Formats: sequence, structure tokens, C-alpha cells
Amino acid sequence: MESGAVLAGLQPNYLLCPSRHSFVLLPPFFSTKTNFSALSLKLQNQTLSSLASTRQPLSYSIRRHATLSDTYSIQTDELADIDWDNLGFGFQPTDYMYIMKCTKGGNFSNGELQRFGKIELSPSAGILNYGQGLFEGLKAYRKEDGNILLFRPEENALRMRLGAERMCMPSPTVEQFVEAVKATVLANKRWVPPFGKGSLYIRPLLMGSGAVLGLAPAPEYTFLIYVSPVGNYFKEGLAPINLIVEHELHRATPGGTGGVKTIGNYAAVLKAQSAAKALGYSDVLYLDCVHKKYLEEVSSCNIFVVKDNIISTPAIKGTILPGITRKSIIDVARSQGFQVEERQVTVDELLEADEVFCTGTAVVLSPVGSITYRGKRVSYGNDGIGVVSQQLYSGLTRLQMGITEDTMNWTLELR
Repeated sequence: MESGAVLAGLQPNYLLCPSRHSFVLLPPFFSTKTNFSALSLKLQNQTLSSLASTRQPLSYSIRRHATLSDTYSIQTDELADIDWDNLGFGFQPTDYMYIMKCTKGGNFSNGELQRFGKIELSPSAGILNYGQGLFEGLKAYRKEDGNILLFRPEENALRMRLGAERMCMPSPTVEQFVEAVKATVLANKRWVPPFGKGSLYIRPLLMGSGAVLGLAPAPEYTFLIYVSPVGNYFKEGLAPINLIVEHELHRATPGGTGGVKTIGNYAAVLKAQSAAKALGYSDVLYLDCVHKKYLEEVSSCNIFVVKDNIISTPAIKGTILPGITRKSIIDVARSQGFQVEERQVTVDELLEADEVFCTGTAVVLSPVGSITYRGKRVSYGNDGIGVVSQQLYSGLTRLQMGITEDTMNWTLELR
């Protein structure tokens, strides 16, 4: 994997020594046998020494992947001045965003970091008129030693490529996607919360930005990444949430786009979700639209049911998003000796379960305290997280934060 784009996030007097699972900052003129040919970097008009002394804005030309816009400037390693102990899941503007463009039928190239801010779109952009857009979500965590961990970014890249094919869009390669994420995180590293205080939420967007009037794929596409420090998604934190089962409105249909992370999927849940929250529920659980008895997913989470130490979750068959946290929890559960079944799960099984929990990038794992279905409320546990849920949550989060050894080969360390 080439490491050009990640240079965009670094101070000018450093080079990178790249490997698949770590990026180590080396002082300038460090003597090493590492081959840096893939990093071929050309300073424009200034030398490193003059930049270091004048602290003027820096502009790099980097092979294949990314450049720095002339708005990029040197930053310190100090953390941002915000209340890290009271982070919620809300948007916090940070320093830089990443932008890369391509035309229809072309390939993405020459991405750059820019100061975070507003973007321009034609009123006739494909994303605004026909919803031709996808998004991803992943997180970066700060370890106890101060280094930063990304969690399975290649999986997000692959999922975006699958979604782009469904939505008739070009997409960055897996390599381009991962390098862009690294660059964006490093450029915004002061916004990565201290160890144990939250995470840096990373939001890649892929959208039809070109102008189009008739219903057709847009002529131009923009790949954009921005980030925000976040705490818990649900206000309850790890305390159990309360769900209501929606049996009339539906999130997705067979043959539709429920199985890809397209933007329109999420607008479709707002009506039911708003009504549920007005009644005091945390969120909505949807059923299949054909039989109206099989579980699908919560508004933005996958659902799991535990009965007699067997963990069941709805199978991925085109109407359910293949969550990366879902996939990770299944692997963690199996590594811990649990039997996991991916199959159709009925609402009756849900009501008779020992434990229920949700998974997603934003929530990680959230225990369900109660389910309400057609006026009947069923509670789980004693207003606390279940034994299985706690075990799986601990197993996954300790890995994500670098507390335990990554035997799964899932994390990517930025130093």
C-alpha cells in the first residue's frame, strides 16, 4: 500500500516509515534502509529548513493520492480545548477535511486536505436532486500511550465500493480510501479524544456533485471526509435503551437499497423515529415488509438476540446493512465460544429472548432494556447490561482502544 496521502497530515519536518499496521514518525535525515521511493515528495518553492524557521503555509505534491492545499499550516500536538468529559454524539467542527473528485467514467486522483468549511454545489447536483450519494462511518481511538488506532478502515472502503456499484457511481480504490482516512485523522489529531474519553468519528461521503437535470448518473463525483470527536450515541450510554417495534412503516424493501449505505435509507426512518422519541423510546426496530414478522434492523443499528447462550441476528439478504461492527461482534463472539446464527429471526423470538443488544459504528454495542410491540412491553435483565452483552462489549472495545492484543489483525496504528 502506498503511503502518499498520509503525508498530507504531517508537520513538514518529518517523514513516514510505513507498514500495514503502523505509521512511525521519523525525524528528518533519519538514517534507515527503508525504501521511501513510494513516498516521492517534492516541496514546492521552499525548503524544509525555511518552512521550519518561517512557519509559513505548506504545500506538498504527493504521488498518486493527495496534495495539501495552500491553506494547510503547521499545528501543535496539543489537544483541542473542549470538555472531553461531557462529549455527546453531536457535530463538532474540526480543522481539516479531505476532498477528491472525478468525472463520470473516470478515476479518483489528486485528493487534498482543506480547511474545514462549506462546500459549493450546483442546485442541479445529482446528490440534491436524485439522492445519488453514499456515506460511511468509522472511528479512531487514542491509546494510553497517545498513539491513534483506526478500526478496520478497509472494510468501510470495500462497503463503499459495493454501494457505489449499486448507485452507479465511481468510487475510490480501497487504498485511496484508507490513505485519505489516515491523512484526515492525522491532520485533525488534536481532536482525537484522550484515552477512554470517546473517539474521533470519521465520516466519508461519496456524492454526485455534477449538475444533472434529467434522471441520470451525475457527470462528476466528490469524495469528502470530515471528522468530529464524539461520545456515546444514545444518551443512556451503556445503560439499556428502550425500543418500539414498527409494524407499518418500513425501512427497506427487497430489491431496493437497504443493503447499501445510501443516504436515502436514513431519511426514510425519520418519521417513525421522531414519533417514537416523542413517546419516550430510544429508537425504532423495523420488521420485514413482506411478512411483517421478521426482524430487520434498528434505524442505524443491527440487532442481536440472545437465548440460552445462542446469539442470533438477522441474515444479510439485501434489505439489511452489513454492519462492520456487526461482523466484528460475530467474530468476537465466536472466538469466545458462543454459537452465533445468522438467519431469519421472528418478533416472537425477540419477545422471548434472554438478552437483546444493538451494534453499530456509532453505538458500538448498546444493550436493550425493553421492547414494546403492539402495546406489549417486554423487559430484559434488571435494568442493567446483560452478561453476554457486557462480555462482547468489553472484548470489542478493549481491542478497538488497544488495551488487548489485536489477534484479529483489525486495527491500524498511527504514531
